[in-house]
This record gives sequence, structure tokens and C-alpha cells, in this order.
Amino acid sequence: MLERFVEKTSFESQEDFVKNFKVKVPANFNFGYDVVDEWAKTHPGKKALCWTNDRGEHIDFTFAELKTCSDRTASYFQSLGIGPGDKVMLILKRRYEFWFSIIALHKLGAVVIPATHLLTKKDIVYRNNAADIKLIVCAGEEIITQHVMDAMPESPSVGKLVSIGPVIPEGFDDFHQGIETARPFVKPARPNANEDISIMYFTSGTTGNPKMVAHDFTYPLGHIVTGSFWHNLKEDSLHLTIADTGWGKAVWGKLYGQWIAGATVFVYDHEKFTPADMLRMIQDYRITSLCAPPTIFRFLIREDLKNYDLSSLRYCTIAGEALNPAVYDAFFALTGIRLMEGFGQTETTVTIATFPWMNPKPGSMGVPNPQYDVDLIRSDGSRAEDGEQGEIVIRTDKGIPLGLFKEYYRDAQLTHDVWHNDIYHTGDVAWRDEDGYLWFVGRTDDVIKSSGYRIGPFEVESALMTHPSVVECAITGVPDEVRGQVVKATIVLSKEYKEKAGEDLVREIQEHVKKVTAPYKYPRIIEFVDELPKTISGKIRRVEIRNRS
Repeated sequence: MLERFVEKTSFESQEDFVKNFKVKVPANFNFGYDVVDEWAKTHPGKKALCWTNDRGEHIDFTFAELKTCSDRTASYFQSLGIGPGDKVMLILKRRYEFWFSIIALHKLGAVVIPATHLLTKKDIVYRNNAADIKLIVCAGEEIITQHVMDAMPESPSVGKLVSIGPVIPEGFDDFHQGIETARPFVKPARPNANEDISIMYFTSGTTGNPKMVAHDFTYPLGHIVTGSFWHNLKEDSLHLTIADTGWGKAVWGKLYGQWIAGATVFVYDHEKFTPADMLRMIQDYRITSLCAPPTIFRFLIREDLKNYDLSSLRYCTIAGEALNPAVYDAFFALTGIRLMEGFGQTETTVTIATFPWMNPKPGSMGVPNPQYDVDLIRSDGSRAEDGEQGEIVIRTDKGIPLGLFKEYYRDAQLTHDVWHNDIYHTGDVAWRDEDGYLWFVGRTDDVIKSSGYRIGPFEVESALMTHPSVVECAITGVPDEVRGQVVKATIVLSKEYKEKAGEDLVREIQEHVKKVTAPYKYPRIIEFVDELPKTISGKIRRVEIRNRS
């Protein structure tokens, strides 16, 4: 399959990758027909999805079965009036019906809006009206369906509600009954053009209302690099990305790039993350490839890994937030596996990454994906030198790269604010070393200016993470009359240290940071908390910490 879309499928160096990587983009590309159905035609018995849950249920789906199920789902959605351009919200957690539905909606030329099950009535009302959502398909759980029903009086665009079960409340259609009785699917005459919107994500909204990030139908092709050249997947790979389907990380790691590479996607449908359970999944199902945010790896390395047979695991990638070197070192010491970091946004595919032919530098994101013309710029727009901090930007004067978003839907001003003069501004700050590796510093709003120094939160957080008392932490700046700002650390302590919280531990942590990093970067203020404020996608809300300081 990969050969259909790239001229060269393997690379020996970054120079080779930059020089020779090129994606062939078909006219009117549609992931449902051009990838899923193509696999079903050429390799019908090839396993596409291995699904299990925390109740012991297990189902495998071949590509032939996925074609059949997605065709039935598409026909069912057609019977509900869904066609090209219609907006459909999926609140399906990790249920296998998510894969039926997203493929079906692609085949119809509709717009998929994945959403988290943590949305409240207010969140659902906002999304329904902002995007003119026509249909909602959700897991049949009381708290989810109740929030959806509560939103309906204020959601005039929504015509139908569908539940996948186990409960089908009044006012909801039965998904499984619908696909079982569906007529044979008739493909639309022209479901989509490449430039049409195929998928939209509402960002988690650390400030203000969530943005609607719209991608076109070529977006899956942008994930070729994600699956084949960052996750390093082959046709015999069994890949696990730990992510709920409501977030962009799901299509990064549980769909597009993985199936173009021919890998099998593993899904563990669980209600509560337990490190021991996840390790048993890797052991029992012989997972070969794992991708997860650093938080997950921080939990895994606290388990006794000697109790698990992880010999099948060949490759691990990490994204979602910056990787603390202490986590890298601990995982490597326990498993011998190097964590290969990547960086990207909801607006992009993987933009910067550590690729298989590279030696990772713990704490570095890696080097630019050759799809993107990545640069670092100063506040005046000039190019930052090696070793100098600058905003990560993507230059588009030579063309818009595959994987970069189309627009913030219905918000031309916001789109222009971040993407103008042929430059897309990520809002993230990094620096580049002499080998071209990029090192994350923080969001532009999070960089602390103290006594003339620019201090990146990530470096201080990485130093803190090497102290045995620290489970999680966030660094913010606090206004100071003399220094402008001083560094504040908000820390979640390990169970062993909670009773020791006090001035002695504060001084111990401060001295530790002084030794690990530059003394001027140590946190002058330390607060201990039970948990850090986070968005519903799990990202730390530093703005909330700053506002309560």
C-alpha cells in the first residue's frame, strides 16, 4: 500500500529522507476507498483492527470485514440524510464502532467531528451550533446520552441522535439495528474533492472557546510520515497508541498512517488507565510498537517491569508534551528501548521527530519532517541562530504541505492571526543545536523573563522530574518588582513524600534544581498540590496556575 503513495519507502539517513521523500497525491483522494477498500480488495484477510476491552471481550477485524461494516454504516447514515459536507459528531470513546463510523463518513464525503465523552451539555451545545452538526453518534452510557439530550433544545441543526448501546434511550436510534437492516451501499457519484473538509477537531481551549481545526481529504496522506517513518511501522507491526478517539492523537496513531503502512491497530477499550493492565496488554497480545505521552511512560517506569514479558515490544514513540530526559533514561535502563520523540499540533501531522535512522538526544524533539519547511524566528521575524530561542514556524511560500490544516472553520481572522505572510505560527518556542536537533522551551506565553534571562518552563520541569519526590510539575512565572518575574513550581508529590511536604523539602528541591540546571533557573516559589489543573485533553493549564498566583 505504501508504494502507491510514495516513490521511495525506506531511507538510510536524514539527508536521504529530505532529498528523496515525496508523496504522490491522487485526485479526489478518499481514505475509505483508496486505503481501506483497496486493502480489502488485495489482502481481504489481513488483520486491520485488534480490539479488546477491560471486560475481557475481544474482536479482530480484517480489512474485508471493515469494508463490509463501513459500507453498511455509510448506507445507514445515508438513510438518516447524511451526505457530502454534512457534519457528524462521534462521541465513541474507544468503541470499535468509531472505526466503522469514521470510514463510512469519509466514504460519504461528510465531515467527521470526533469528540471526547467528557463534554458537558454546555460543550455540546457550543459545538453543535458552531459547526451546524446534523447527527450525533455516541456511546450508550447514561452520563453521555443525558448530556446529549440536555443539549438538544438549544441545538436546532441536529436532526438525529444515534446510540451504539448498550443502552438505547428514548429519542435515540439504534446503531446496530440500523446497520444490520441497511440497504446495499451506493457510493455517491462524487463524494469529495481533495480540498473539501473531511475532519474537524475542536481544540481543548486553554483560553477562550475551542477553535475548530479543519483538515481536508488529503490529511491522511500527511500521516504517512507519522506511521511509516516515525512510528517505524511495517506490515507485520501490531501498534498501540494510547489515546481516546475524541482527540487528534487517535487518528495520528490509530488509523491513517498505520493502515497506509499496513500495520494492525491494537485498541484497548478501558475506562480507567492502570499501568499494570496496559503492561499486561503489551505482554499478552505481543504488541510490537507503542506510542504514548510522557505521563504514561512516567507511570509505566514506576511498575516492576521484570514481572512482564515485554520481549515483543520493538519500538516506542512519545508525543503530546515534551519528554523529560529522566523518563527517557529510566525507560531505556529498564527495557533497552529508546523513546523516539515527536512534536506536532492538532493543526498539523508530526512536524518534528526523531526518526529510526537517528540517534535520539534525550529531551530533544528531533529534526523537522521534510514535509514541512520548519524554521525558528525571533519576535522581529528574523531567523534565530543555533543556540538561540525562537518561535517554531512553518513557511508556506513554496507550497502548503500535506497535513497542515486548511483553516479555523468560520474564523478567518483567527486563521490570519496564526497564518499570514506565508508563515504559520505554532506559538511554541524552541532552540536548535549544532546538529539541527530542536529542543522544546515552552509556549510563547509560558516563557519566563527574570532579571534579563529567558527561562523555558520545560528545562526547569525536567530538572524537577529528576528529584524522587516529584510525580508531576508545572513551571510558571510570578510577577516580581525586582526581577520582573520569578520562577514558581507547582508540584504533585509521590506518595512517599506527601507527609514530608514543608520548608525542608522546599529547600531540598531548590538545591537539587540548582545543581541539575543553571542556578538562576531554580524555583523561588514552590507549592505542593494534589493535582494539576488540566484541560479535558489532559494538558496542563498553566494559565490557571498563573491566574491564581
